Amino acid sequence: MVEFRMPSLGPDMEAGTLVEWLVKPGDWVKRGDVVAVVDTQKGAIEVETYQAGQIEQILVSLESKVPVGTPLARIRIEGEAKEAAAAPPPVALPAPAAPVAAPHVAAKPAPPIVPAPGPAVGYQASPAARRLAQERCIDLSMVKGSGPGGTITYADVELLLGKPAAALPERKRAPSLDFNAMRTAIAAAMARSKREIPHYYLDHQVDVTPCELWLAEKNAARTPDNRLLFAALVIKSVALACHRFPAFNGFYRDNKFEPSQAVHIGVAIAIRGGGLTAPALHDADKLPLDELMTQMRDLVARTRAGRIRSSEMADPTITVSSLGERGVEALYGVIYPPQVAIIGVGKSVVRPWVVDGAIGPRSIVTLTISGDHRVSDGHGGALFLAEIGNLLQEPEKL
Repeated sequence: MVEFRMPSLGPDMEAGTLVEWLVKPGDWVKRGDVVAVVDTQKGAIEVETYQAGQIEQILVSLESKVPVGTPLARIRIEGEAKEAAAAPPPVALPAPAAPVAAPHVAAKPAPPIVPAPGPAVGYQASPAARRLAQERCIDLSMVKGSGPGGTITYADVELLLGKPAAALPERKRAPSLDFNAMRTAIAAAMARSKREIPHYYLDHQVDVTPCELWLAEKNAARTPDNRLLFAALVIKSVALACHRFPAFNGFYRDNKFEPSQAVHIGVAIAIRGGGLTAPALHDADKLPLDELMTQMRDLVARTRAGRIRSSEMADPTITVSSLGERGVEALYGVIYPPQVAIIGVGKSVVRPWVVDGAIGPRSIVTLTISGDHRVSDGHGGALFLAEIGNLLQEPEKL
């Protein structure tokens, strides 16, 4: 038996509010399944389980705000659950004769925790489902619930939203995030970073003309929604460079650096309305460019829709942030603890450049690094940036 606990979704998170259960006692889950939705200062986050097995007991009711580490449910691990299911029922033995005693009223068992009932309108819905339905003008009586006792879940409303747009009423989606709370959380994390981490900053100008020519050729016959973007090349280059320079990929915790074998690139995403977050693109070094681009589009779309997963918030090993599309030529980021580096990407600018002894117009991008001086120094940071630049010279090999 293991306990499924409220996860830590960043060093600034102290507690979260449980807004939806996507499982009920008796359900089987496998590693990576989304089992609950937790509301934090970063928005609603889908929480996954890392243990396969059977849900034994739900411990926390909806709309409860609990600290990080609080047990939310108990899971009977896969082997134990199968053994319990296969075990024969116990044989009832005849009870020995006993003197007649005064009648005794047995204590009633505690009732199981179930979602709070909604108004008496013929259906029940979780709070998250009600909020989404209200935002999109969805009549919940149209939705078939798949939760316990027919309760309508967030996923049920999403399924309806997946129908043709003509079947849905037109309405601009209202933001479901508390941007003031998010800004407070960002400010706290950045203040901690500047207070505790001795930053150093470097920049490096890279000729990305080869990238632009290669992308133009690759995208010529593709539809807009299937094209590769320069951001995918940068993320893949950073991920590959982390293998040669592992001092920039990992975490500084308990006064020591912990390098990470996996490379999970945190992608800084601006949320419409003023928020910012950087969920992880997992194993970016191992993804072919087309798959990396597909996953990045999905990550951006889900983040802006308020559907980030807990694993994407918990383990970015290094962050890449770009403001090139906003016209910024250079970006010097603030490290997000416990990470030890952040890469900034500026816009492509046409400049005179010397190539093979001749001056000509070339597309130049400024890459920057903000590094943690407790783990690395300017010499290593310069080599790391140069390696990223070198990888971008041969985009066909990424």
